[in-house]
Amino acid sequence: MNAADKPDTPWQQAYFVAVALVAGALTGVFGGFFHLLIDQIIEWPTWLARHVEGWRLIGACALITMMATVFTVFLTRRFAPEAGGSGVPEIEGAIEGVREVRWQRVLPVKFIAGIVAIGSGHVLGREGPTIHMGGSAALIATDMFGVKGVDRRALLAAGAGAGLACAFNAPMAAVLFVIEETRRQFPYTFRTYMGVFAAAITGTAVSQFISGMRPELPLAAGQAALASLPLFALLGVVLGAVGVLFNACIMAMLDVGATWQKRAPYAWPALVGLIVGALLVVAPRTVTGGERVISEIAVATPGAAALLMLAAARFITSVSSYSTGMPGGIFAPILSLAACLGLAFGLFVEMAMPGSFSGMNLTPVSFGIVAMAALFSASVRAPAVGVVLVMELTASYALTLPTLTACLSASLVAQWLGGRPIYGQMLERTLALAGARHRAAHGPSIGLAADSDRS
Repeated sequence: MNAADKPDTPWQQAYFVAVALVAGALTGVFGGFFHLLIDQIIEWPTWLARHVEGWRLIGACALITMMATVFTVFLTRRFAPEAGGSGVPEIEGAIEGVREVRWQRVLPVKFIAGIVAIGSGHVLGREGPTIHMGGSAALIATDMFGVKGVDRRALLAAGAGAGLACAFNAPMAAVLFVIEETRRQFPYTFRTYMGVFAAAITGTAVSQFISGMRPELPLAAGQAALASLPLFALLGVVLGAVGVLFNACIMAMLDVGATWQKRAPYAWPALVGLIVGALLVVAPRTVTGGERVISEIAVATPGAAALLMLAAARFITSVSSYSTGMPGGIFAPILSLAACLGLAFGLFVEMAMPGSFSGMNLTPVSFGIVAMAALFSASVRAPAVGVVLVMELTASYALTLPTLTACLSASLVAQWLGGRPIYGQMLERTLALAGARHRAAHGPSIGLAADSDRS
């Protein structure tokens, strides 16, 4: 408990929950239309293919995506630099009091640039922008109703959770995300906790009303036998190592993008956009956020070698797309990468022990589903969120025990290998860069140094 945890009246609790309901509803509006518009815009290569063929199609897609990339990077850098990337570190920093969410700038930039970035085909998820927009929407509600202090920070977290709920139609994962991912910063009291529930409810409801009510990835998988749990634990070991590697590459590529920015500000985004645009025609499964890719490979189930090559390609396109600084998240890219690796793992197991495989009621899709939660746990280090998010996404509740097993081993391996949560690393990097810029402009600042130490 903390200082904010003092008794309050039912009226105070009801008022806070009412404001949280408004914050969630606003988040649902922004998140719902964000989701809907991306679903419409992402079809542009198919429309273009009806009018252009061959090399002209490849060139046209490459040029369009390159132009979209440069536009979104310009828009972000010019009007709201903090709107680049996921937005989750910015929200965590704001809850902690070391960053500021300027919602008047962040909201329009994140909405417009996020739609263009994700809709142009980059390997980015919509959850980062909706989480950031959710926090911004919550601040609109706090300004409307005069909420300040600790309650304002709590509503910021509640709005962010509602943003995750909008992205994946996953309200319970949203509640857990606030409690698990922002556990150091969230000002926990009874009313603030209930506010998270309230925002997740209205955020999900409004978003579903706008963009539809369905599991995002309805995959079929039956209940696996208890004897298969060691196999899922082994899968978690593999993905624990992959998660540490993924995080390291994300951070390294952010530095690469920053280095290019100093030398030629838009050269790196243009190059990445050019390649991603060409891949939309040449190898479409290697790009885009990945939700459709997961559904396709789960049904078609390519060979293990093809899946591993696809995983390698999506690994590279994921970290490259994120390094440009465009608005976009990493949840969806992580899930699609994990699905490829999990399906390949399942096929290897099936080849190694064909009789036992069917006897334990296993399918390659079972491993693909579980892998999504395991890799999420290894990278983000929020295993409870990973388990519930994948259950809500796929409606594969029969795999709860295997999923818990894989998330346990993935989290342990990531910890033992020295891996650290990706969003914590990103926040530290943001604070360090902010401190360096401030010192360059104004000289040493004790305040900024202290903020960096707090991270």
